[in-house]
Amino acid sequence: MSEQIRELIEKLLNPNGRLDCGAAFKIAAKLGVEIGEVSDEVEKMGVKIDNCELGQFGGLENGRGKYTVMTQLKQMTDEKGRILCKDARDAAAGVGLKTIRSTLKDYKIDVKYCQLGCFKEKKGKKMRVKTKTWIENDEGELIFGKGKTEVLDVIAEVGSISKAAEILGMNYKKCWNHLQILQKNLKEELFTTKQGGGENAGTTLNERAHELINAYRQLQNDIEDFADKRFKELFLKKDGEKKDSTKNDAKDKKK
Repeated sequence: MSEQIRELIEKLLNPNGRLDCGAAFKIAAKLGVEIGEVSDEVEKMGVKIDNCELGQFGGLENGRGKYTVMTQLKQMTDEKGRILCKDARDAAAGVGLKTIRSTLKDYKIDVKYCQLGCFKEKKGKKMRVKTKTWIENDEGELIFGKGKTEVLDVIAEVGSISKAAEILGMNYKKCWNHLQILQKNLKEELFTTKQGGGENAGTTLNERAHELINAYRQLQNDIEDFADKRFKELFLKKDGEKKDSTKNDAKDKKK
């Protein structure tokens, strides 16, 4: 069986000479073997895995994460907010790997214990920086932030304000107020609602609402990336850097 696995690995290598994550799982399914057996042969051959289907590395396309999928995944996370690779892949059976990948990324859920052994569990306590981003008007009133983004997201997903409120665990009035505050401050219509019981009934976000969701997420990600970079520079210096810094401080004092 090892020979068959090796033959398929060599056959399915991508242009970079690596084996895509999805290809590894296809090999396991085709030969009826455990994914760990494929992983063992990959390691013996010195082949690297590429394009993680859960988005941990590589360049696979992402879409938009779904709040309802996130709530499902959150039930599988540990106390540190991490999910097992296997559990995340199993959850994809109903919604697809692209949706799982996008949801993990958008809601910043870490994956642990890769089934292909691509990344190991990091031991010991680890510091990390946290940020929170919101937008206010001139009077200091909250206009846009994580909560309102989630409201818009879920409405876009389920097509109903009342269903969105139920999923988010808030009453209808609060959900409606979120929308009214946004529209009042932006002076723009963000959604249309059609009454009745037909298939066209419900609430639909317009293009501007989707632009706001994307813009807020981009702003939040940019701020988090910068904060994480500066945090590592200021708080997680390597031993060599710390020693150099100490020497420089000592020289400055002598001067």
